Amino acid sequence: MRKILLVDNGSLRPQATLNLRRLARALSQTTGHEVEAASLLHSYKIPAEELEGRKAVSLGPLAEQFAAQGTNELVILPFFFGPSQALTRYLPERLAQVQAQYPQLSIKVALPLVDTQAPLDLRLAQLLADNVRERMEGPSPPKVVLVDHGSPIPEVTAVRNYLAGQLSVLLSDEASCVTFASMERREGEAYRFNEPLLVDLLASPAMADSEVILAMLFLSPGRHAGEGGDIAEICEQAMAQSPGLRVTTTRLAGEHDAILEVLTTRLSEGLVGSPLLLDLPGSH
Repeated sequence: MRKILLVDNGSLRPQATLNLRRLARALSQTTGHEVEAASLLHSYKIPAEELEGRKAVSLGPLAEQFAAQGTNELVILPFFFGPSQALTRYLPERLAQVQAQYPQLSIKVALPLVDTQAPLDLRLAQLLADNVRERMEGPSPPKVVLVDHGSPIPEVTAVRNYLAGQLSVLLSDEASCVTFASMERREGEAYRFNEPLLVDLLASPAMADSEVILAMLFLSPGRHAGEGGDIAEICEQAMAQSPGLRVTTTRLAGEHDAILEVLTTRLSEGLVGSPLLLDLPGSH
């Protein structure tokens, strides 16, 4: 018996879990395979009444529950842009614990949404471009900034830069420039690859008196990218300090329906077993 899980990092904001569940339902309808939503961390703390009466369950306990009920194959679809530590460190450790308890369980983890080593795939960049075009209003071409959270892992930041390059090509006739920024970074020279920070970029002379559209490289609403979140606060402060600056944000990448096409591809790969981020065969 097989179970398929769409998995995100988790958030204390109910909107993130509700968005994950929405996508799991849509993926089930699109593919004909039942897909359930689960988070690695955090979401289980949200009261049930904020989640339409149904508590969120973390991946580990849910995988153990399935295995106890006779599931012998688990396919995990990461709802992540790139190979974050949650996927490359925490997830393998947690799954190894589950498999130690239920050795018959085989586990396949599909690739994250972006694979920079694969043949050219413009689908994520195209949905980001769609989101930017929704916010284009003025007669002059805006400046576009692809903004992500920021990561301690260079490979995750490389995904942002890779998408910014694709976005630059797609918007070459519509934007005056396309660049990138991180919302935050860890202290120290070792994490300089996240630069520039959004707060510094918006304060720079290059952005003064400009129409700026932030292309939001975030998957679900939360305390960073949600209403009244950190990004909104950074934008408000930047405009207050630079009166000629106008900053608007797009909807989130994970709120665009085209994200389902990428997830459908990852599900197909997970079902056939190639390519995978992680393959843990069960003992039979």
